[in-house]
Amino acid sequence: MLFGKHVNRFYLKYCLFFLLGVAALVVVDVFQLYIPEYLGEIVDILNEGAIAENMERINDIIVMTVIIAFIMFGGRVIWRLSLFHASTKIEADLRHKMFLKAERLSQTYYHENKVGNIISWFTTDLEAIEEIYGWGSISLVDAIFLSVFVIIKMFLLDWLVTIVALIPIALIFVWGFMVEKFMSMKWENRQKALDEVYDFSQENFTGIRVIKAFVKETQQLHAFAKIAKKNQDVNVDFVRYSVLFDICITIICAVIVCIILGLGGFLVFQTIEGSPLIIGDYKIEFSNGDLITFIGYFDTLVWPVIAFGQIFVMRSRAKASLKRVSRFLDQEEDIKNPDNPVTLKDVKGEIRFNDFTFSYANQKTPALKNISLTIKPGESVGVVGKIGSGKSTLMNALLRLYNIEKGMIYIDGVDMMDADITSLREAIGFVPQDNYLYSDTIEKNIAFANPKMQLSLVEEGAKFADVHSNIVDFPSGYQTITGERGVSLSGGQKQRISIARAFVKKSPIMIMDDSVSAVDIKTEETILDNIKRERKGLTTILIASRVSTVMHLDKIIVMNEGTVEGFDTHENLLKSCPTYKKMVFLQELEKEIGGDDGE
Repeated sequence: MLFGKHVNRFYLKYCLFFLLGVAALVVVDVFQLYIPEYLGEIVDILNEGAIAENMERINDIIVMTVIIAFIMFGGRVIWRLSLFHASTKIEADLRHKMFLKAERLSQTYYHENKVGNIISWFTTDLEAIEEIYGWGSISLVDAIFLSVFVIIKMFLLDWLVTIVALIPIALIFVWGFMVEKFMSMKWENRQKALDEVYDFSQENFTGIRVIKAFVKETQQLHAFAKIAKKNQDVNVDFVRYSVLFDICITIICAVIVCIILGLGGFLVFQTIEGSPLIIGDYKIEFSNGDLITFIGYFDTLVWPVIAFGQIFVMRSRAKASLKRVSRFLDQEEDIKNPDNPVTLKDVKGEIRFNDFTFSYANQKTPALKNISLTIKPGESVGVVGKIGSGKSTLMNALLRLYNIEKGMIYIDGVDMMDADITSLREAIGFVPQDNYLYSDTIEKNIAFANPKMQLSLVEEGAKFADVHSNIVDFPSGYQTITGERGVSLSGGQKQRISIARAFVKKSPIMIMDDSVSAVDIKTEETILDNIKRERKGLTTILIASRVSTVMHLDKIIVMNEGTVEGFDTHENLLKSCPTYKKMVFLQELEKEIGGDDGE
């Protein structure tokens, strides 16, 4: 079987299913051994020509065979339901545990690991683990119990023929131990090749519009063909050795059958001739029925022998897969609560940056440097600056998506690194720059923070984002399916639905990351008016690329190369901040020459 700290608990959790399944399997193994005995007995009766005298015994054998058939049928139903139920539940539990782990891992982890690899861990690797607990359990029980029962029966029939038959079987055990580690390595190589297929496919499906726009279908097809060919070669290599292993087992079993037929036939012939083989004081008498029974026993033994070989192959796959899954589950969580987290309650919305400096992983140059400012409760604050100046990074830090040093950011006077992460994020409504929507109804996308939210509140959020009129014009209204990533909606509609989703959360702090860039000037003005009216007394931070978007807010943060060049009102920044003054001048000039089309 399979052991490891992430799977050991399942033996206790599902022990009743395993015990019931094993018990049913053992019962089936015991009763099926009566069939060769009955068959050999009937052959002897027929050979003796005493059918009439033994008709009652023949009828008893027929009745017993039918009863055994029903017992075996019932036992097989029970062990299938029990063992496969347990294995499926183990797979589901592991997948659930992995999903929870995936939610807790930081952004840094997903920057360093491709989505295709992770998908492979959640699918093929878990399937390999499920297989060892399902078919693997069946193979193990049969390999142990059925083989022992059969060998005992064979020894009772004739010990000499049994020893001769079992000597080649020992080769299978030796071969299995030798091949397990090798097959585990081959399976891991197979999984890595499959990771590349998953990753390439995921990237291309996500960027299919770019591929079509640049007419690169053929180029990507050839690139995929190379990856698929590599995956094919690795799979063929794995299957080649797996089949070779099975062929060796099959050949050994065939050789043993030939030995049994040859030696058994000779013993039967000697017995019939009246000169049975004598070894020491032991006289071997072998009838036709004994030979048929012995062959029936060995035929029954073939499956445990094959099962034993399959265990090594399945276990090699499962061990390699569990290693990959365990590596994921053991991944250190960068973003986690401190030992004694402070739960944020009744948040007013004060945000203070105290000499805040931040660097991304594996980057020597800080993305943000020495930022010190205070956003008062209830203020509406704009953030502007050049592309790459650190606007989004500054706001993402508030969501605790990355670890920072203590004493740099405070929420209502509480050090953010001391705060409970859940309560911190509950206090913030966030509109991301990429406006991600789920493939669900518009209503459920807006009500994402609370699935039980009433439709009236959903409509309130849509009206706040000035998208209500667009939604009601759809044939299905709020029940319209947005499609994957909101593909059925325009860019402006996706932005406004994202704004509505953050607004209905009713958080004391709301961050909008370039959230009105895809709407026209009139819609933007409506949203800004709604922010001023509906979020009065609540802290709102709006990152924007247009100065006109933020000029009427309480204060504006001007970012320049990772530093805050200015933090004041629009009027004061025009006097004191060169970067802001230049941005205003350039955007007014662009407007005068007709460059600003309002989109």
